[in-house]
Amino acid sequence: MSADFSPSCVLVTGGAGFIGSNFVHTVLAEQADLTVINLDNLTYAGNLSNLASLKGDRRHVFVRGDVADADLVASLLTEHRPQALVHFAAESHVDRSIHGPDDFLRTNVQGTFNLLECARAHAQQLAPGGFRYLQVSTDEVYGSLEPDAPPFTEQHRYEPNSPYSATKAAADHLARAWHHTYGLPVLTTNCSNNYGPYHFPEKLIPLVIHRALLGQALPIYGDGQQVRDWLYVQDHCRAVWRVLQAGVPGETYNIGGWNEKTNLDVVRTLCAALDEMSPRADGQSYAQQITFVADRPGHDRRYAIDARKIERELGWRPQETFESGIRKTVRWFLDHPDWVRDVTSGAYRQWVSQQYGAESV
Repeated sequence: MSADFSPSCVLVTGGAGFIGSNFVHTVLAEQADLTVINLDNLTYAGNLSNLASLKGDRRHVFVRGDVADADLVASLLTEHRPQALVHFAAESHVDRSIHGPDDFLRTNVQGTFNLLECARAHAQQLAPGGFRYLQVSTDEVYGSLEPDAPPFTEQHRYEPNSPYSATKAAADHLARAWHHTYGLPVLTTNCSNNYGPYHFPEKLIPLVIHRALLGQALPIYGDGQQVRDWLYVQDHCRAVWRVLQAGVPGETYNIGGWNEKTNLDVVRTLCAALDEMSPRADGQSYAQQITFVADRPGHDRRYAIDARKIERELGWRPQETFESGIRKTVRWFLDHPDWVRDVTSGAYRQWVSQQYGAESV
């Protein structure tokens, strides 16, 4: 298929969250004639300050609301008549899903079902080929890899091991079914671990940066040898847009950074970058703050993405290496202390205490 699908209006769900807000910034910067309708419920990880630089930009329309609200979604589709829906909105943190899976079922499963039904009705009002639905998913739906196993391809069977990944797997299956049963032009992407600007400090990289600068313990689960493939968020955003433009409906595209690292290696890399860019007052390394804590239940040992299909068929490869992306990420957090202070509320500190123990706060 030629890369000629060029929507003038896109409905983005979860566009005030980490990846969603980066996507909104990226596509508006690179697509001058694009309008983005941004639907986000502003839960703890959704933050309007992520979008502050877009204030006054008529190409960005923000709407606070729930993806499970069928009337709201239908009204937005009717009013703005977008040619595409890009679905980022999700409860996405494994640890939170272990403590409270209910919200994950509602948002990730019921919310996705609602979007698919609304999109199906909307697409029928447009010309054939005039609408696309892009389901943004995760490598965690594939389960855990053995140390020497080849990376996940698009043919790998789903084996989710946490409430989070199980709900994302369910959402992906719904999206696939709506394509095959109803003909909805669905594309699915499965990405590896993202990092970069606007990352809420519950995930490993922003958590370590935030706590290191505060002089607090840097908690690492178990032995720290869990392996993840790391993808700079703006690389991911460009890949999603490329799939929306040129992907084949019904197909899945894995998006990875070709950067397999253990959690311990990631933390040590962050400490080294902080040692250089914001040294401790006592001259010691931030690595001295590393603390090992009990592993979480059902912790997958290794994820790795084989991203050859998207490169071969759509011409996408990540622009950032892990080293360059980490430096950009650390620099962003150092340059935005007000953003960090605003998102690290009392509720956030309570969650860290619950997850890692009171001694970590």
